[in-house]
Amino acid sequence: MTDDDTVLMAQLKRGKTNALSGLVHKYKKQAYFLALGMVGNSDDAYDISQEAFLRVYQAAKTFDESQRFFPWFYSIVANLCRNLLRQRQTAAGRAIDIDEVDNLLTDRQTPESEFLDKEEKKRLFRALRKLSFADREIINLNHFRMMSYEEIASLLNIPKGTVMSRLYYARKRLAELMDEG
Repeated sequence: MTDDDTVLMAQLKRGKTNALSGLVHKYKKQAYFLALGMVGNSDDAYDISQEAFLRVYQAAKTFDESQRFFPWFYSIVANLCRNLLRQRQTAAGRAIDIDEVDNLLTDRQTPESEFLDKEEKKRLFRALRKLSFADREIINLNHFRMMSYEEIASLLNIPKGTVMSRLYYARKRLAELMDEG
């Protein structure tokens, strides 16, 4: 945990609610884009990121200061995403906001290439939605959040070799789903 995070969490534990705004300011974009990559809908990602900070506030007194803040916070975001995806399985899935995913936009030269790019993104997101949460999570962290194997291993508290293996098989399953449709 960085010194700033340590100080902010210690203040939050002591009831200084303005410390939460420092954490929100620092991690709001990461929370939103992590959630967006996992749930595929901007409104849900926004709700999840807000709920995650509410949970940080509610659980501040139980936070173990010997741990780093971000992996703990990430687990909150990931659990909220898992819960939402479980709820969706019983209801009709919602469309993915392709236009909201700035990190996947490509150079557009002609209307035809723009259309083809958008269609390819739709196929990609349809295939991503069919993956298990674990596969979607590992692909999101590596390809869309641009995290290294070491960063993912640290975040998920797993060995680097496990990250590499999970990513290999997740990519393989994604490629199979892309070939299907």
